[in-house]
Amino acid sequence: MKKILFSCILAFLCLAGYSQENVAANDTVRKDALKVYMSENDYISTSTMNYIKREIIFINYVRDLKEADLYIIPTYQWTGSGGGAFTFFLVGQKKYAGMADTIVVNSMPDDTEDMIRAKQVKALKMGLMRYVIKTPLAGFFDIRFTQPLKETISTDKWNSWVYSLSLQAYSNGQKHYSTSYLYSSVSANRITEKSKFESSLGIDLESNKSRYISVTDSIDTTYYKKTRDEYGYISYVKSINDHWSAGGSVTFQTSIYNNYVHSIRVTPGIEYDIFPYSESTRRKLTFLYRIGVDVNKYIEKTCRLKTKEIPGLHLLSASLSVIQKWGSVNSTLTWSNYFFDWSYNRLGLYTNANLRIAKGLTFNLYGSFALIHDQISLPLGDASLEDVLLNRKALETNYSYYTSIGFTYTFGSIYNNVVNPRFGN
Repeated sequence: MKKILFSCILAFLCLAGYSQENVAANDTVRKDALKVYMSENDYISTSTMNYIKREIIFINYVRDLKEADLYIIPTYQWTGSGGGAFTFFLVGQKKYAGMADTIVVNSMPDDTEDMIRAKQVKALKMGLMRYVIKTPLAGFFDIRFTQPLKETISTDKWNSWVYSLSLQAYSNGQKHYSTSYLYSSVSANRITEKSKFESSLGIDLESNKSRYISVTDSIDTTYYKKTRDEYGYISYVKSINDHWSAGGSVTFQTSIYNNYVHSIRVTPGIEYDIFPYSESTRRKLTFLYRIGVDVNKYIEKTCRLKTKEIPGLHLLSASLSVIQKWGSVNSTLTWSNYFFDWSYNRLGLYTNANLRIAKGLTFNLYGSFALIHDQISLPLGDASLEDVLLNRKALETNYSYYTSIGFTYTFGSIYNNVVNPRFGN
């Protein structure tokens, strides 16, 4: 019995020793792995980031930019097919300084999230090889090509045209309130390097019922709201060169809320980008000027005693978009006014930013503010109580705003390789 017990103890010690040696060996390999920082922004979800960590295990994910050998900036843009282009900018630091690569992953409109992130992982693995080859881990890789190439290339039978149909409905309610909503739309778009054509047509149907019971006299009152809004949009833009583009748009809407039997806006325009359009995924500073007319017919006589009119107007906007390793900033400043009276104008500012202030500290900001003096469709007279309670009509205002602000601070281990989904979303 003693011999058996002694043999078991000896076997356990040998196994434990082997396990510790194996863990130590693996840990030594891990220490030599490439340190990578991937910036967190609106273009990559937490689930996708966790998926990338599970699939690309041959690098160290660090939380501190200063500790990284390589940092990755993800960005996203819509493509002409209705899908998207995920762009990953790889920039080396320390001994990799001066090395930089750009990886583009295209997704189709019907691609699932799993299909998209699988494409992202595959592309990132290939992009990382240029940096991993300079580490001891390079000896553990074997690269293979699995798909033979065809001699011919098929042409696009749709000639870059993309069509979309949409139908959505919802309903909810309780004892004193119920609402239902139906939305349908159709669009046809064709986007190429030289031109961009976009069009859409949609209908919104909404029905609300609200029941109010007075506490003092027990009067039961029910209010109803039914709206039918229609809209249409056609836009064409032609690329002149890498900085200039020109085009125009026509918009159409019917809106009970905004007092329109119909409103048609025609606005040709021209745009200039300080930076080349080819750099738009990283930085963009554009100035857009548009001039045109509105063709309006109103449901009720307006506060300017108009039932229909064709006012001229112009619009100027400046947009800045920057995505760098310190964070991202997107901001647009707009100005518009009608020619018949320049006091009928609007100034708006829209900004969102995610800024890395220091190690682990990030500043987040979103805000919009508008000075409004161009509500030419406001109906004559005061709004009724029902209109106010049910938000059936636009009310006079000279400003609107929305803002959110916050800070995020993270500290602890610089390594962030492990993904554990237990008891989580």
